[in-house]
Amino acid sequence: MIYMCLVILLLISISPQSPEAAPDPYVAALSNVIDSKQVIIAEGQTSSSIATVKLYEKVGSNWVLKRVSPAVTGKNGLSFTKKEGNGATPTGMYAIGEMFGFAAKPVGVKSRYTVTNKFHYWVDDATSKDYNKWIYYRGNPFTRWKSFERLNHTLYKHAIIIRYNENPVVKNAGSAIFIHLWRSGTTPTAGCIALSESHLTVLMKWIDPAKTPKIVIGTPDSIQKELIAL
Repeated sequence: MIYMCLVILLLISISPQSPEAAPDPYVAALSNVIDSKQVIIAEGQTSSSIATVKLYEKVGSNWVLKRVSPAVTGKNGLSFTKKEGNGATPTGMYAIGEMFGFAAKPVGVKSRYTVTNKFHYWVDDATSKDYNKWIYYRGNPFTRWKSFERLNHTLYKHAIIIRYNENPVVKNAGSAIFIHLWRSGTTPTAGCIALSESHLTVLMKWIDPAKTPKIVIGTPDSIQKELIAL
């Protein structure tokens, strides 16, 4: 019996200890955010469209990770120098805007939400004064713009506006950057961030305009730099 106990003690002493969970890489840096209580971190790469979306909320004086969702970005990954039509998602920190979709507003969504129809457009014609603007227009769009997106598009059942390239709008710097429904977990976007419908709906309900939500898009290193620089 004594021999067996000694063997057990020896095995315990030489067995590898289970590693402690790695500290969250963003919690400390989020302490620099003083004008928001909700931050979405979209973590991706410049060489891949596969990404992760993490939801952080300030609870008391602490930032807490609330949810992690698989996501996809532009077909050319992330871009630090976004240009119109380059197929990449812009990096940086931006405010979260209102929501829209051709479907009804989900129950529990607190943000302003517009049900779209065939007269709602987002203009990506860089030569137009309407560039990177949401326009309601009942005329022939082809005579007004060289390029535009219809906001009742199949991927815009629900969508969240990322307030990119505003005030001032810079021509050819990119337009119509949203968080919207994905085609699949491996199918990239034209430059937006996309989630599955279930994860998108949860995100929409979680966002609280009273908490001044923001999004930080980037690689792990650039996200840290963006937060630390605040």
